[in-house]
Amino acid sequence: MRFRYSVALVALAAAPALAQTTPPPPAAPPPAASLPAASPWLVQGKGGLNLNEAALSSNWRGGGANTLGLSVLANAKANRKQGLHSFDNEADFLFAFSQTAGLGYRKTQDRLYLDTKYGRAISEKWDMFVSLNLLSQFAPGYRYDTDASGNPLPQQVSGLFAPAYLTAAYGFEYHPNGAFSLRLAPLAPRLTVVSRVERFVGALGDAPYGVNPGHSTHWELLAAQVLANYDKNLSPNLNLKARYLLFANYQTLAFNRLDQRLDLTLTAKVARFVNVSLNGTALYYYNQDSAIQYSQGLTLGVAYAFQNFLDPPKK
Repeated sequence: MRFRYSVALVALAAAPALAQTTPPPPAAPPPAASLPAASPWLVQGKGGLNLNEAALSSNWRGGGANTLGLSVLANAKANRKQGLHSFDNEADFLFAFSQTAGLGYRKTQDRLYLDTKYGRAISEKWDMFVSLNLLSQFAPGYRYDTDASGNPLPQQVSGLFAPAYLTAAYGFEYHPNGAFSLRLAPLAPRLTVVSRVERFVGALGDAPYGVNPGHSTHWELLAAQVLANYDKNLSPNLNLKARYLLFANYQTLAFNRLDQRLDLTLTAKVARFVNVSLNGTALYYYNQDSAIQYSQGLTLGVAYAFQNFLDPPKK
């Protein structure tokens, strides 16, 4: 009996020490409802403001003119994938102008592009899709000619939503990787909108952009569209973005009647918020001009980018 009492007393004495050294049980995880839920939308955006300037003294014998130029660009995407279904949206804007002594204000670049698409996967790399995109510009554009006396004679050739191309496309999309996608749409009716088309007749002819005077729209119902997108980081500080757009009207199907447009932007990051951007556009629209048109710009300025997801690890 005396031995049993001794064992009991030792156990009672050791109990507080054991309680101090034994780790506490793990805390119960918080309810799922209290955890922040990740957004189902993958959102990313880029923006830039670029300024170029040249100032000359009044006795500068090298020639030239005081010039101030400004360009603003923005690109935003919001994409969502849910099972076999995907939703992709993009907005792409660019506007640039210069103010030159003796010439005044001149618009140099102008782009307004909106695109929305719904896709349903039929394999790992192919989707069926339906899309709607809008291509236009923000501000009036002029062609600068001279009269018989050599004086400047600006003629307006474009304006806000004049022209504007609204295209609905139905077809198949090939997307082998995250950088490249190709849409093939055998059915892509297009609506061309030109408000107050009469103001462009003197500079562009009887039917500017295919729209007859007295009307503001022109339908091309039997048509096809091809749209290719490429967006890839060539290095940690260098990005290439390209978009090629082809439109073909079945009723006037010929090589010289294919509307084509190529937009390229090469951006090099030189500091956290500073980059150099080289962009260019080449286009051929039969209803605008019988020759290829192009524009190009090189800028240095501030830039900002954001996204709400992590890039996949590089392979």
